[in-house]
Amino acid sequence: MSNDIYEMMTEKIMLKGSTIIPRLFRMIVDESEAELMMAMPGTPAELAETLSRPVAQVEEMCALLYQKGTAFKSFKGSTVGYKMCRDMIQFHDATILWKDATREFHDLWQQFIETEWPDFARFYTQMLDKPFTRIIPVESSVASEKQQILDADSARRMINDAQVVAVTKCTCRVIAHKCDHPLEACIQLGNSARYAIDRGSGRGIDKAEALRILDEVETAGLVHVTMNSADGGHFICNCCSCCCQALPLMISEGLEISAPSRFMASVDVDLCDGCFLCRDRCVFNALADGQNTDGMVITTVIGEKCLGCGLCHSACPTGAITLKETRPIEFIPS
Repeated sequence: MSNDIYEMMTEKIMLKGSTIIPRLFRMIVDESEAELMMAMPGTPAELAETLSRPVAQVEEMCALLYQKGTAFKSFKGSTVGYKMCRDMIQFHDATILWKDATREFHDLWQQFIETEWPDFARFYTQMLDKPFTRIIPVESSVASEKQQILDADSARRMINDAQVVAVTKCTCRVIAHKCDHPLEACIQLGNSARYAIDRGSGRGIDKAEALRILDEVETAGLVHVTMNSADGGHFICNCCSCCCQALPLMISEGLEISAPSRFMASVDVDLCDGCFLCRDRCVFNALADGQNTDGMVITTVIGEKCLGCGLCHSACPTGAITLKETRPIEFIPS
């Protein structure tokens, strides 16, 4: 099999033209494993027939690829099948959490994020109708009067509604290690939690611990991000502005990699005392100088920059900042 198979795999996960992704594939799978991945999806028996290999050998290889994070289980009734990682996000998140991943492998992933990913991100934001992820607010920041908080707006409701909950390390901080923010901070829900527990890339937790993690990351100033779907998310990422693959590009270029929440910060000019603690908290540079009726310099909100994360509220000692509902329920894709 030609080494070109690694370029074929790269094209299959929609990263054609990358010079680093083929190297990552080459580091984690040999050519025999790569050939098996390219033959997926299928059950081990089906894949064995396609490749004229012994079923037992294919079963063992599929199980290893599942552990590596390059293949995922699929189910046809009671029969377990396997499919190749479908895109960069799956390849990134799953392989970084492989227990045998080396520092060299992690460093190459970070090289991709810093050098090649920005161009791919710009391309994807132009091609996709809606961002795949969405910011959800710190729930206490949402002003309660005449506003409807959906389950899809609330990290706490997502956790309480989930049948299974797990926590994994933040893959972005694992490879970037640019800050000391909490590492074990990505909450997995439902099938994503089952996957993390089954593979050993995360640990099962109860809902009380998941809620404690939410409190911890909110205190640390991290941004809640989930799937951009009204059906709820399979995960709640808690993102920093330095290591995240999305937030730095959203901040520096305004790329719509992640959709905003349905809310926007609002400042009560009578309560704001001009301490500006909120400005240190706002990762999106959405706060600026304003004036109250007495001419005192206070905080004002730059509407086009505010993504409705609510972190400014959690820093405000006077309760002057709350989130107001500015986008309709239909803003969240069904």
